[in-house]
Order: sequence, then structure tokens, then C-alpha cells
Amino acid sequence: MDSPFIYSKYVTGRGNIGRKDTQTVLANLLDQCENVVMYEPEKSGKESLIQQTFFNMRISGKAFLSTELSLMGICTREDLLAHLGSAIIRLGGTTPDEYASIVAKYLDGSCFVFDPDTFAVTDRILSVKGQAGDDDIRAILGLPYRLAGDLGQKIYVILADFQEITRQEGWESLLKTFEAVLREAPRGLCAYIFTGAAVNAMKELFEHAVWFHRLVNHLQLNPVEPRDITDFIVKGFLTGGKVIDRDLCMGICNLFRGNLWYINHFSAICDHLSKGYITEATLMEALGMLIAIHEPRFKAIMADLTNYQLCLLKAVLEGCNRFSSAEVIKRYGLNSSANVRRLKDALCKKEIITFNEKDEAMVLDPLFEYWAGKYYFNISKDK
Repeated sequence: MDSPFIYSKYVTGRGNIGRKDTQTVLANLLDQCENVVMYEPEKSGKESLIQQTFFNMRISGKAFLSTELSLMGICTREDLLAHLGSAIIRLGGTTPDEYASIVAKYLDGSCFVFDPDTFAVTDRILSVKGQAGDDDIRAILGLPYRLAGDLGQKIYVILADFQEITRQEGWESLLKTFEAVLREAPRGLCAYIFTGAAVNAMKELFEHAVWFHRLVNHLQLNPVEPRDITDFIVKGFLTGGKVIDRDLCMGICNLFRGNLWYINHFSAICDHLSKGYITEATLMEALGMLIAIHEPRFKAIMADLTNYQLCLLKAVLEGCNRFSSAEVIKRYGLNSSANVRRLKDALCKKEIITFNEKDEAMVLDPLFEYWAGKYYFNISKDK
């Protein structure tokens, strides 16, 4: 029997819990073809939210097409545009002849062509002849609008790992053209969904540098209610004839701060370890196994930090927030308030911590927070 605790892919249907209001908001935005941006820590449920929203929209009778492209590993502007254009073209055709026809109709005169020989070997629809100029960028970024108009269906384009755009040479000029395309685009045909797990890098793009100002809507993922998570865990174990105390479920929610990916992975391990009643001893064994899986990654994070950065991280884990106060600087050996600012920036750039609207620090990864406090710094529970 398949495990009810899914963590290897995005989750829709019965396994998708909570965030009904957020799904409704996203559906309304997409129905109006409003562009959306979401930045949350890794494995927070962004993809599950999007796919469940798409599922709900289709069930309600909405007709649309969607495609997704991750910017991870795409090193040049030409590769990015070719990958994006190819993904969009697949929405309008299925055969080489259809691909060639679409390219000839929408990208004639650009540096992008359909090469049958290249397609036969690489399965890539678009090949690039020369460097992409501004007109070529506009041709690709505007392609879903033109294609949607001719097909008579809305198109939604997901650009995942969007923070990776900054790795490309000349990314600022690319974003300026992207802004112009979105500003000039006809309404009601297409929407872009920008997602990223590098929270601080995405904040830098969309909040501090204010790219796409008034062109995108920031959608925040609210925490899933602990009661909903607890119900899900209890019912999941019951499907296999197993029982768990609800108080233990609440402990799981608190430990992982409602992160459903960690909760599902942890619960799947517990499910494998137990045959009947799930005890606290089972949970501790499962936690040890989960930590063993992730500990090499956590150790690598720590090895990349300077002593000063480690001191600031310890201060965060012990609940400090007034890092520039003389008392905190002295207690943790942070040297000076100027150094504190540099340390905060460094830990943010490494995507270890972030700061909320009240300028309170939080560790982005809940399991790393637990491991670092308990095993690395040996911080006692009463601190």
C-alpha cells in the first residue's frame, strides 16, 4: 500500500491540506491574469499550492494551459530564452512540423530557429543563431500572450528558482525588458508566476530593488493550521491500522514549524518503523534517522561560516534580536555594531536566516535550527 505521507513530489488531492484561502486568492489572481510572485523557504509547499490551485480551477470548469521552467543551471541569456520559448511552444504543438510552423509564425526574424537535426538529437525546439538582442527577448517573453490569443486559452508560465536570473551576465537589462513586456502586454491572456526558495535573494529583487513594481502580486504562504496537520497525521497512520497520540502530533508540528515536507518525510519514517501504536521512542528514532540524512548538509553549512558568523547564528538560536546592543556584542564577541550589520548580511546571503517585518531574525530551515541548537552549539532548552 502506498504511504499517505508524500514527500518526493508535489502533493494534490487528499494529501494536500490547508491553505484553502490562499488557493482561492491565487485562483482569483490567475483568473484575472495577474502576475504572481512567491518566495518561501525550500520545500514550503509552493509547487503543491500552485498545482492544487490549477486542479481546483480545472474542476470548476476553467480552461487554460500551463508550463513551468526552472532557471536552475541555465547559465546564459540565450539558453534561458531558448528553454522558455521551447516550453511555451510545446503548449501549441506536439509534432516537429507543428513546432516548425509555430516558430515560423511567431519568431520569424529573431535569432531563434527550429532546427530539425538539433531537435532529433536534443529534443530542444529552439536553436539560437547568434546573440539575443532586445527584440529577441521581447519575442520570447511576449510569445505566451500571442499564442494564448490565437489558441483562445489563457496561458500560465511558472518561472521557478527565479533568483538564479542574477547569475547571468546582463541580467539587469533582461529584467528591464521583461518589465516592459509585462507593462505593455494585452490583458486577460497570460500570467507569469515567479517562485523562489532563496528567500532573501527574492526579497532583494522584488522588495529592495523593486523589480516588477506594480506588475506582480506577492502571495505569501500562511502557515497550515496545526489542527489540520494533526488530523492529517492521525488519519494517515489510521489507514495502515496505526495509532498516534494527538499530543505527539502537536510536538511534530512544533518541531518542524509546520513544514509539511519535513512532517511527511518524518511521518513516513515513523510509519516504516512501527507496527501498531506509535510511541515517543519511535518518534525519537525517526528523528535520529531524519537528522542522519540531512546532517552532512548541515555540517557543510557550518563549515562555510566564519567564527563571527557562527557567533551571530548562536545569538539568533538563543533568541536574541538586539544584536547591536553593547550587551549582546560583548556576550557573543561580535566586535562592533558595524560588524554585526556585515554578519547579518552574510547569513542572509547564505540563506540561513531572514528577518520579518518587525526585523526579528528567524532560521529558515526548521530541522537545521533544531540540529544547530542541540548538536552543534549544545544550547540548553531553558535558553
